[in-house]
Amino acid sequence: MYIFKQDSFTKFETEALLFGVFMEKEGASRALDEAFEGELQFLYESGDLSHERGQIMKLHTFGKVSAKRIYFVGLGKQEELTKDGLRKAFGKAFKQLANDQVEHATLAVDSLTGLQISNEDAFEAIGEAHALSPFVLNTYHTEKKKDTVFTELTVIGESKESESEITKALNIGFALGEGANVARRLVNTPGNLMTATDLAAFAEGVASKHDFEIDILNKEEIESLGMGALLAVNQGSDEPPKLIVMRYQGKDTWENPVALVGKGITFDTGGYSLKGKEGIIGMKMDMGGAASTIGAMDAIGSIKPKENVMTVIPATDNMISGKAFKPDDVIVSMSGKTIEIRNTDAEGRLALADAITYAKTKGAAKVIDIATLTGGVVVALGNQVTGTMTNDDEWLSTVQQSAGETGELLWQLPYFDHYKKQVRTSHIADLNNSPGRAGHAILAGAFVGDFAEDTPWVHLDIAGTAMAESEHDLGPKGPTGVMARTLAKVIMNEAK
Repeated sequence: MYIFKQDSFTKFETEALLFGVFMEKEGASRALDEAFEGELQFLYESGDLSHERGQIMKLHTFGKVSAKRIYFVGLGKQEELTKDGLRKAFGKAFKQLANDQVEHATLAVDSLTGLQISNEDAFEAIGEAHALSPFVLNTYHTEKKKDTVFTELTVIGESKESESEITKALNIGFALGEGANVARRLVNTPGNLMTATDLAAFAEGVASKHDFEIDILNKEEIESLGMGALLAVNQGSDEPPKLIVMRYQGKDTWENPVALVGKGITFDTGGYSLKGKEGIIGMKMDMGGAASTIGAMDAIGSIKPKENVMTVIPATDNMISGKAFKPDDVIVSMSGKTIEIRNTDAEGRLALADAITYAKTKGAAKVIDIATLTGGVVVALGNQVTGTMTNDDEWLSTVQQSAGETGELLWQLPYFDHYKKQVRTSHIADLNNSPGRAGHAILAGAFVGDFAEDTPWVHLDIAGTAMAESEHDLGPKGPTGVMARTLAKVIMNEAK
């Protein structure tokens, strides 16, 4: 994917040269200034060329250097540049290259000296941006515009001292970004083309690609396990449910795996607690949690950290029919706990309950669940921050650190005892799946946490962050693949 060449950036022949510029450096660089006979400084002074972070300026070289064009990437002040700032600045640059139909470019490593972050972080961020920002969503038009996605990047520097470190970081970053792209493609697929069976088939393809172990449990096997909560959600559907279980073994022996549990509701009508005509649109994204876990596994398969991981995905749609479950029903979960159904649109937490129980029976030492779970988290945190809850602050700290490295924002919601008691307010069952609207996002998480029990557990509610309302520095409008990179990073950090 990435080739390092030892050469001068002024002499290397390339279609496009990416060159970072900082406010501290006068002009672009002495070598470029000399090649352009001082004209670059004039561009700075006139405001046509900017050091401001995220500003991209394309310059035809007219043979003054060997590159046909230079893309100057504004990076602001060196002391203020963060990993995420670098990621987003190069995201804009790669997006511009794709728009200009550039298929191969060269990155001038020597233009990035003096960073306050490590080479590992810097080039990992650039690799992520390379994968994420030019990404084009799959569509179903009969006539499609041909899109050129920027693919190849040569890295050029006058010293080969850091070659291995730089190319390794770029490849890791690209694998993380591609994992998020896997999730984006899944979420963008319409519900009629992404049933539980389709999702399972896709997971099998990822498992085959990386030589993972995978089990796809069918309805009869799910019934034999007593997964009454998942089966209740599936009751109204003509599509059979699937429990998708992937395993990656990074250690010498299979023990104490981290479990990534993703909500796989492939379309959510709300059931008899039917969604309105506006709210039901877009519910193909209700398997966003499952998509992120599959995307994370794709990245993990490429990076190969020394950690054991399993994903558990309860997959079904939530439909209405004469067989569908109803408010006032009482169901029995795999754990044996009984649940009173107050709201059939609170179905994701039911599927997660059985999936977490299954993960624990298979030896999960730690659990992260991820789900487009509640509209309440959108009201609380908006569309750019994922809500999180935990029963173990140390485990959450690892997740928060990993999210900080990927630039994905988290905010911790409280998990006090009175919330735990509130989901146990049913007069006829152990649990109530929908105690009320107040604190809705917290109560949904507390319900799921009841099944994690004493196992270290982190809950991620991505209902607000799974979709972008407009194009952004790291991708198009639509599915974001949120948390796929963070989940993979968690596993990488656990392996250190």
